[in-house]
Amino acid sequence: MAQITAQRGSEILQLVRDLQDRRRFQELNWVGSLEDYFDIIAANPKVTRNAFKRIYDMIMSYGTEEFIDAKKRLIRYNFFTDSTFGGDDAIFGLERPLMRLVDFFKGAAQGYGTEKRVLLLHGPVGSSKSTIVRRLKKGLEHYSRTDDGALYTYDWYLGNEVPADVRQIPDSEWEKCPMHEEPLHLIPNELRERFLMQLNEGRPDHEHISIAGDLCPVCRYHFRELMRRYDGDWSQVIRHVRVRRLLFSEQDRVGIGTFQPKDEKNQDSTELTGDINYRKIAIYGSDSDPRAFNFDGEFNIANRGIIEFVEMLKLDVAFLYDLLGASQEHRIKSKKFAQTDIDEVIIGHTNEPEYRRLENNEFMEALKDRTVRIDIPYITRLRDEIRIYERDFNSKKVRVHIAPHTLEVAAMWGVLTRLEEPKKANLTLLQKLKLYNGRSLPGFTEDNIKELRKEAQREGMDGISPRYIQDKISNALVSHQEDGYINPFMVLTELDSGLKNHSLIKSEEDKKRYRDLLAVVRDEYTEIIKNEVQRAISADEEAIKRLCGNYIDNIKAYTQRERVRNKYTGQYEEPDERLMRSIEEKIDIPESRKDDFRREIMNYIGALAIEGKTFDYKTNERLHRALELKLFEDQKDSIKLTSLVSRVIDKDTQEKIDVVKARLMRDFGYNEESATDVLNYVASIFARGDTKN
Repeated sequence: MAQITAQRGSEILQLVRDLQDRRRFQELNWVGSLEDYFDIIAANPKVTRNAFKRIYDMIMSYGTEEFIDAKKRLIRYNFFTDSTFGGDDAIFGLERPLMRLVDFFKGAAQGYGTEKRVLLLHGPVGSSKSTIVRRLKKGLEHYSRTDDGALYTYDWYLGNEVPADVRQIPDSEWEKCPMHEEPLHLIPNELRERFLMQLNEGRPDHEHISIAGDLCPVCRYHFRELMRRYDGDWSQVIRHVRVRRLLFSEQDRVGIGTFQPKDEKNQDSTELTGDINYRKIAIYGSDSDPRAFNFDGEFNIANRGIIEFVEMLKLDVAFLYDLLGASQEHRIKSKKFAQTDIDEVIIGHTNEPEYRRLENNEFMEALKDRTVRIDIPYITRLRDEIRIYERDFNSKKVRVHIAPHTLEVAAMWGVLTRLEEPKKANLTLLQKLKLYNGRSLPGFTEDNIKELRKEAQREGMDGISPRYIQDKISNALVSHQEDGYINPFMVLTELDSGLKNHSLIKSEEDKKRYRDLLAVVRDEYTEIIKNEVQRAISADEEAIKRLCGNYIDNIKAYTQRERVRNKYTGQYEEPDERLMRSIEEKIDIPESRKDDFRREIMNYIGALAIEGKTFDYKTNERLHRALELKLFEDQKDSIKLTSLVSRVIDKDTQEKIDVVKARLMRDFGYNEESATDVLNYVASIFARGDTKN
């Protein structure tokens, strides 16, 4: 037994060895001289990009998709949904705000002024503000490990003997730049203009390299001391420098910083700009010696990358003052030291009450003037809201069966709470939701959708957050774990019962409105499952084909003023008007429009024939639905679905019901229990005589 275990252990170890990519590890941990770095720059000038250009290039590297929404061209940036990193943070349905966000980075990357601003994401709780920032941070971590996203920094060797190859010096003897600066900062200011002129000669404008900023206090100290040691010989000084690949990591506090408000008594601005190391004062003799200072504040460690301010406007005013210089001048002021250059994206997020407080604070005009606000509303497109819940509640993560439409009805209610009542008298809120979701409704065009969006004042800025809905779906999964499944009614009940304790709903009027919308969703779900049961009952494809063939023969004869041959008697008869109307009425074709509808079908069949194609009823959605409903009407009495209510079912009926149940499971995704529930519920509707579609 021990031998088998040992063998398995060695096999597992070998598997890990085989999976390891040592060559890639060496690439990511590359070190070399400053001269080697100049060779890298010559081949790939992008490694010297500033933080804004890097983030913009990162987003664009994942590609884009163009699509039309209500006659407006929108761009979907694949970066925000790509699954190669941070799959749980994929963002759906916020194309417009994300376009504004990317435009901010594009302007900053080109130096149009937004690089001197604080980016502030503003919106209701749970609207994906922090998710967007988290995605940018994870994206930067991942991007810095790719060839396209490579960047470099440098370390100092302070010993006396410098070998020809810097790789011979042990890692323990190198002192890192605390702010992992761009190695080009080592070029003295007075030489930079001529250096860049020569470096950029022959390059196109978009590949021009620039040097912005100066050495941090620690590096300035080391540089100055080494210049004195070598009597101003810069070439000797840089022998003490090694350049290495820089990998961003939030966990290691490299290139990505996060700052969030805490108790005012236990938090001060040194968390942003670093603090004195009192232990080292005894070594170096002064608190103004940069070696006795820890340049490890969030601004310091986020240099070259991004810093996030969580709930930014909850911070004390003293912290917000630090943002003024950091955003406008790209400099921070550490205690006892001159201003230090930084290169980083400053991004914060806040909700509406805090932002209103900023607007009303006349002493914060400077910060308001340096802030670019981007509103991040709730999702108002149903299919995107559904994708949020499918990401968290799917067969890979949840063992309990989730009946079809469970997530859909929860998402439908969530979106309805965020929509503003349409001003058009003949349009309901549910119809507005369907229009936004891409459904076409009689009498409404894409121009109407544009008008609806334009007339809305705060659509998406109020309503129920996805977090509440996720919590209630989770509650339903826990409560019905023993049942082995959940259905829409279970989730709707959870959503309803939780409203009385919802901390963010302050008025009884809002609670009543949300409960009324739950009733709207229940009614819509009832129509959905009635439709599915009807389709399951009438899913006999051969029967539909026969019915369709009979209908086409009759309308062909009708439109061409001919008679139809009865296949049983061989006699020619008038077209069966009763049959044609029984099908057309199922999709509300009025008597006055029957001729137009019949000619439309025949013209379509004729156009297909010219192209050498055969007509298939499935290609015409309205006719397909009409045939299904007609077949359902013809078959429902033979199936006796209403007998489910009385529980008195004969063997023949039970077999037919089992066929319908099997179709629900096969074609619509139900399991045994949820299919039974749906059949029982729809049977109770039929028993009441409510069969209207």
